Amino acid sequence: MDADTLLAALLHRLPYTPNDQQSAVAAALTRFVCAPADPSGNVFVLNGYAGTGKTTLTGALVGALESSGTKAVLMAPTGRAAKVFSANSAGRRAWTIHRRIYRHAPGGIPGSGEYAPGAQAPNREQGAVFIVDEASMIGTADERGASLLHDLLQYVFDGRECRLILMGDTAQLPPVGAEKSPAMNISFLRSLGLKVSGATLTATARQAADSGILFNATRLRRAMAAAIAAADSPAAVPKLRVNGFPDVRSVSGEDLPELLEKSYADSLTDTIVITRSNRRATEYNRAIRSAVLWREEEITRDDMLIVARNHYFSRRDKGMPDFVANGDIVAVERVYGTETRYGMRFADVCLRLPEGNTFDIKILLDNLSSEEANLSREAWLNLYSGILSDNDRFGDTPQTERAASLATDPYWNALHVKYAYAITCHKAQGGQWNDVFVDLAYIPEDALGLPLYRWLYTAITRARTRLHLISPPEQLLE
Repeated sequence: MDADTLLAALLHRLPYTPNDQQSAVAAALTRFVCAPADPSGNVFVLNGYAGTGKTTLTGALVGALESSGTKAVLMAPTGRAAKVFSANSAGRRAWTIHRRIYRHAPGGIPGSGEYAPGAQAPNREQGAVFIVDEASMIGTADERGASLLHDLLQYVFDGRECRLILMGDTAQLPPVGAEKSPAMNISFLRSLGLKVSGATLTATARQAADSGILFNATRLRRAMAAAIAAADSPAAVPKLRVNGFPDVRSVSGEDLPELLEKSYADSLTDTIVITRSNRRATEYNRAIRSAVLWREEEITRDDMLIVARNHYFSRRDKGMPDFVANGDIVAVERVYGTETRYGMRFADVCLRLPEGNTFDIKILLDNLSSEEANLSREAWLNLYSGILSDNDRFGDTPQTERAASLATDPYWNALHVKYAYAITCHKAQGGQWNDVFVDLAYIPEDALGLPLYRWLYTAITRARTRLHLISPPEQLLE
């Protein structure tokens, strides 16, 4: 199919008449897809701000590609982001990047609790278009020193004449520890020897004009641009508008429990509190479970949990995934029992994934209410030595065989989780909820600036239907 025919098919699938900018980006995307493949690898970077129609445009492109016989492979950095991408693409399957590009070989590293991906899976596609949503979350180095971005590029261009579209929003938070998103940086990608083109959507779509969520997101984005342009000079503080919009409101601490209770009554899985630190998330989770949901047990049916560490499964029973990602949110279906062993507490549970599949697994309870992101190295070493010295389990088995058994040991491979009623903004990135409560209490005046605006923009754009600003400071309000 030529570019003009593909463009016509794309525009036909749009549920609205595109503005000039959307039409230009649609034409650029179809030219990119139909141009001859470059041996160095073809990449298109699509930067789209909130409310500019990027998601709808991409969904139409996927449909047009499939009608032309060209395969589109959808991916995202986290399970929740993949679910959102799938829903915005007429239910077509979207993979997490990890699940698509790695052969998973569980292998706990003593003292770290990390699970390492195995060899990269082969890309057997020919002429496929790989489209990655929320690409601004993809970093060049994790805690193991591995680079998900480099592995993704290698995987895609190992296929024959494959192309890669990276979609994201550079106004959102970059990967942890980075000042900019490398996956959305055209200059950086070109430095890797790739042939890169790109486009940016900045004009808010007409159908989003009445949204208070998008109005405030746009105001914040413009404030960020002004702060960057001002460099070391003080820039004007953006003023959020909460009056005159049905989807935005300011919430006091006194009214918060009642509003949360109403939101949970509508949907427990579509309500989230976004806050600024693990410590505040822990405080919110504790208060929500006790004073709003009235839960006294440490873990119970319908508890919402967020995975705190990438987890690769050593066995594949029916319905069990091969991988759950750091940041994936799951629900407790059943609790079979709890136990204390090796100085730690565990629970055997049945968990429900967002797509509805359930699986049984052992989870670690010690992390549920911890203010730390992960277990300390000391805790890992204690667990490691506790398992290997357990003669009741291993009898006369040599130490080398005991160590080898860690790959399938249920305690060493217990899933790390935290409560998921309140989470940090980095954990929320890539997801969307109907009701989003953004914690703005106790923000000091000297915190006003680009990092806060970027954080707030990311938090606000997680809201799909209603945005609740918790105790916003007066200097941030119009």
